[in-house]
Amino acid sequence: MSAGTKATELRQLNNEDLVAKLREAKEELFNLRFQAATGQLENHGRLNAVRKDIARIYTLMRERELGIETVESA
Repeated sequence: MSAGTKATELRQLNNEDLVAKLREAKEELFNLRFQAATGQLENHGRLNAVRKDIARIYTLMRERELGIETVESA
């Protein structure tokens, strides 16, 4: 994933791709936490970015589940 995936990019994905993106983000978060625990982490800001990406994906999945459509500003 990039340094912070935008919601507009995620909205273009279908449900299967969102689940795959979520799985990738969770794996990356696990690896980052492992690096932080062993003192090998160089970019501490990446932890927050990945956490926010995961939250963003969960939010989009919940919006779709509830049938909520958001208006994107141009």
